[in-house]
Amino acid sequence: MRTRKQTRAEESFEASPSTPTVVSITKIEGPTTSTTRDKALSSQRSKLPKLVQFPLVVVLSLALSQLGYTLSWPYTKGALVTHARPLTTWEDWGLVVGWRIFELALGWFGNYDGYDITALNLLSSGPPLYLLFAFYETLPSALLLTITIETLATYIPFRLLRPLSREHADPATAPNAEIVTDRPIALLTTLLAGAIYSVTLFFAYTTYLPAYLVVYFTSLPTIVAAHEVTYVGLLPVTLVLGFAARAFIFTPAGATPLVKEKEFDPMSASLSETVRWNFWGWSAQTKVAMRRTALLVLVTGANTFLQTRFTIHGVETIGAVAWSSVWVLAAALTGLSLCAVGSA
Repeated sequence: MRTRKQTRAEESFEASPSTPTVVSITKIEGPTTSTTRDKALSSQRSKLPKLVQFPLVVVLSLALSQLGYTLSWPYTKGALVTHARPLTTWEDWGLVVGWRIFELALGWFGNYDGYDITALNLLSSGPPLYLLFAFYETLPSALLLTITIETLATYIPFRLLRPLSREHADPATAPNAEIVTDRPIALLTTLLAGAIYSVTLFFAYTTYLPAYLVVYFTSLPTIVAAHEVTYVGLLPVTLVLGFAARAFIFTPAGATPLVKEKEFDPMSASLSETVRWNFWGWSAQTKVAMRRTALLVLVTGANTFLQTRFTIHGVETIGAVAWSSVWVLAAALTGLSLCAVGSA
């Protein structure tokens, strides 16, 4: 006489090939375990009312940024003032500060944690600072202080008011932990992302970018770097960007639990369901990577353009567009590549 447990085992064995995968995932991330972890994370959340959390993030970020620049001014003014374009009108102030607030809003309401927003900030702030380093002969120490200030001014408010996500707080317990915590995979995806940034920038240097630098950057001291650049010379910058891109796109996508999608029946599906399936019928991991790639492209392009056009002296609008287009293309290719690797 068969027991109920044996009957359930036989039913599970006779199910479709996708059933064992769903069952195994359920065992790893069962309701009890998931609920316990969610309670642990929610207990770390800020006790402040939700209505005041984001305004407080904005105030803290702007205040920390201003404090950092004030304290570092004796060490950076000689390097940065030479080529700086002061914001002399309210329109200029509104664009730069307004974009900063909008960028924080994208991170906050997109439910990103301190690590996510820091990686995104590094990827969007890096291109204008690299421009100053490569073509304006700005001291690396001043640029390192600048990126440190921007990073801390972004990370600290988010870290104070929002707990880290599971893949950042305790990656060993995240879904697909064998992928998230695997060091060879982390190294290879970082190298892949860095290589894409290197190749994209090198391609721009050997094609259209030098002409735009000469014509639309009227106060540019030199363009020697555009003609003498090598892949090896770009690696210190592109590997840092590759590490940030992996942290922002690949890790959260890899830590997304597998979800059994509803089967698509083309015979009974409506036109809208067919269109939606063809354009958005991806796995949950791929959707996360695609959303983050789209956000990275938007933030990188907008921030690079605004910082180049309104904070560097002598840069015309077309020149800022040309410089930002390089990094938009690099971000898009990197995101799509990491998305393909993650869904393979």
